[in-house]
Amino acid sequence: MTYAIVETGGKQLRVEPGRFYDIELLHFDPESTYIIDKVLLVSYQEEINVGLPFVKGATVEGTIVKHYRGRKVLVYKMKPKKKTRKKRGHRQEITRLMINSISIDGAVLAHEATTEV
Repeated sequence: MTYAIVETGGKQLRVEPGRFYDIELLHFDPESTYIIDKVLLVSYQEEINVGLPFVKGATVEGTIVKHYRGRKVLVYKMKPKKKTRKKRGHRQEITRLMINSISIDGAVLAHEATTEV
């Protein structure tokens, strides 16, 4: 199984070709291609490439499927015996990214059509 660990939006994700992931908002149009070059680890068959901090020449290519807003998170602040209450909500902007391929130095290691079931 081929997978990669990438950094995007201040978080690290384990990604595989042919799957989609919800990440922080990317300011690109839907149906456009996005390339992640901050790849921390690539696993291909029995070989593992670990970067210091990133693997040189490794890229993960994906297609932006859509942008949407996540579930509402309620923040409720109250000070007891002071009659002070604040209720606020927040919805995070999210981008759904479909991973197309993982490659190192231009050689495609895994493509979404070659994924295992």
